[in-house]
Amino acid sequence: MGVEVVVEGLTKSFGKQTIWRDVTLTLPPGEVSVMLGPSGTGKSVFLKSLVGLLKPEQGKIVINGVDLVRCSEHKLYEIRKLFGVLFQDGALFGSMNLFDNVAFPLREHTRKTEAEVRRIVLEKMEMVGLVGAEKKLPGEISGGMRKRAGLARALVLDPEIILCDEPDSGLDPVRTAYLSQLLIDLNSQIDATILIVTHNITVARTVPDNLGMLFRRELVMFGPREVLLTSDEPVVEQFLNGRRIGPIGMSEEKDQATMAAELAHREAGHSDGSPDEDVRGVVPQLEPTPGLPPRGAVRRRKDRVMTILHTLPPEAQQSIIASLTPEEQRHYRVMAGAGDRTGPIAVDPTTPSPWPRQGGVL
Repeated sequence: MGVEVVVEGLTKSFGKQTIWRDVTLTLPPGEVSVMLGPSGTGKSVFLKSLVGLLKPEQGKIVINGVDLVRCSEHKLYEIRKLFGVLFQDGALFGSMNLFDNVAFPLREHTRKTEAEVRRIVLEKMEMVGLVGAEKKLPGEISGGMRKRAGLARALVLDPEIILCDEPDSGLDPVRTAYLSQLLIDLNSQIDATILIVTHNITVARTVPDNLGMLFRRELVMFGPREVLLTSDEPVVEQFLNGRRIGPIGMSEEKDQATMAAELAHREAGHSDGSPDEDVRGVVPQLEPTPGLPPRGAVRRRKDRVMTILHTLPPEAQQSIIASLTPEEQRHYRVMAGAGDRTGPIAVDPTTPSPWPRQGGVL
């Protein structure tokens, strides 16, 4: 199972320019998380900080009890072995075929025999649907195939944490859908902790267990998907609906006068070119391909959400409850001591989960 990543008070600057400050969040082990934000808000910088490629000025990044911000180079090297990173362009070596690209980390960082390398590489290439393409060069294949090859390379050292920097960039909607499904299927099979940086609203709504939002050099929100998808936080709502109306502007945040003028324009019945209706609500999450094991992350996340349900606005509570299956609603009502048919759902966080354990992990 993937490991927990604890970030506390993280601040990163380049010279006098603060990229973000006091970022605090926890990536739950074995769950898929997405970090959103307008262009230029430092999402990729955050990813590079997590893996130790950039050094923040303040704060902590704690993995397995080790603070990556202050640890020795030796410790950092050891912790980095837990990571697999998918860069925006795949970052493949153009002179190597796909097999050698995927094999590179094994040959560089392990003493495995060529027979072992071949077995592992072919296994990972099969996982990402690239069987038969081993001898192709990166320049001979599509952008989607390069992304999948980059993901296969990120997987060869069996990482417990996978970081994906805009995996959908440069891909059409169909290839993005395939890649999204692939990430969910991978989580189902290896239960790794996954963090995805993206601008894609569809990916943000349907893929992750947790969502985060960077804006104005701060982490606006981070939490279970149900909480952010039902949030009335203006910047979160604007981004997830793809609207012009809201705090996010073309180049920087808008002032209050501009926002008030836009709102008055819209209330007067004028179109702003945005979707006609908000799509706030808990849309269905992608499920693993039939035949793969269920994702334990879903149960863990829903248990967590139900312990905080009573703290959320009534409209959000109703939307979250409506997203549960009838069986889930009955289970959580029993946990809340309300019987299996009616009554409010307000689960005591100390109450054991109703879900059966699988492999010793909830």
